[in-house]
Order: sequence, then structure tokens, then C-alpha cells
Amino acid sequence: MNPNCHAFSVPEIAGVYRAIHERRDMRHFSGGAVPDEQLQRLLQAAHHAPSVGFMQPWRFIRVRSQPLRESLHALVEQERLLTAQALGQREDEFMKLKVQGVLDAAELLVVALPPGREAHIFGRRTLPEMDLASAACAIQNLWLAARAEGLGMGWVSIFCPVKLAALLNMPEGSKPIAMLCLGPVDAFYDQPMLQAEKWAARAELADMVFEDHWGQSAAPL
Repeated sequence: MNPNCHAFSVPEIAGVYRAIHERRDMRHFSGGAVPDEQLQRLLQAAHHAPSVGFMQPWRFIRVRSQPLRESLHALVEQERLLTAQALGQREDEFMKLKVQGVLDAAELLVVALPPGREAHIFGRRTLPEMDLASAACAIQNLWLAARAEGLGMGWVSIFCPVKLAALLNMPEGSKPIAMLCLGPVDAFYDQPMLQAEKWAARAELADMVFEDHWGQSAAPL
């Protein structure tokens, strides 16, 4: 049997890698709208993410109320100031960055972990944080699908989860993990925004890959 018989076609493979490499954490949006059928496709892509023990620990809250969106924006601004203060010497540098597009994006989705997650033992007995890892996979699926369809998406994590949960009337035991700004953009960044702004740079892959033991460099691939 041909070992590559299950591979996608060459153009399809190229499309997958293009979406991965051109996906950006977007902060600048151009308004507009996301048609319902397109949003449904993106959410279906998210819902087809892998999850430990098939627990599917993702819930999506579509924020359509403008007053509620403004309250969420204010929550982000509160945490932005506190984050800047915590950064010490980089406070002024941080305050110059655009860290969210809550008021600008066509759609705002809040991703949350549901209550009752402790009932899922399979794959989580020693690593309970696998609920968060699984939900992150759903977010990445949505992100890549959005990029393939020409929409920008930004993950905002600068907020107090307790205050956000209260604003959204979330049940006890649930936890919001992301505000996702989604919608049309004028252009995608040619490199990660924080790299372009000299905040950080992508590390070399060779520094991230070990062989057999921690810190032991792997043979060149």
C-alpha cells in the first residue's frame, strides 16, 4: 500500500500550511459583518476539535448586545491598566500596543469552560488542565478556518474571569477563557504584531526541540 495514500492533494496540503503560517492574532478590524452561514461553518470547525476523553469542554457565547459589548470592552481596559502597571519598566511600551478589537470586530464570541468538568476523569486524573487544552484546540480550529475564509480573529485574554462570568450570568463552576474578536480586516499583518512592534520575536525551533532528555539538543532534522 502506498504510505501516502491518505494524504491530501498537493494544493490541499499547501492550503493547510498556508492557513497555519498566515494566521495572525488580529487587533485591527474593518467592521462589516459575518454572515450567519459562515459563522455556523466556523463554529462547526471549532466543534470538531479533538478533546481529551471526548469531553468537548467548549461553550461559545455570541455577544450581540451593544451595551454588553461596551461593558466587556471596559473590563478589558481595566485589566489593560493593571497589566501595564505589573510590567514595571515596560509599562509605557505596553500602553502603546493595541491589545483588543472588542468594539471594532464584526463578531464577539466568549469561549468558556462549562461547570461539571470534574466528572470527566478519562485523561484528566493527573492532568486536569486538559479541559483548557482541549478548548484551546477548538479555538485554534476556528482561527484557522477563519483565516482560510479571509476573516481576521484575535484572542483577548486581558480580563478578570470572575467579573466577565458575572456580566454573562455564567453558572458557578464555569470559567471564561477567551474573548474572540472576529470579522473582516483591511489586511493581515505580514508578521505577528508583537514581533513587528519589537515586543517579542519568534524563537528558533531548534531551541524548542530536545532529544531523549530535557535540554539535550536533538539531531538536526
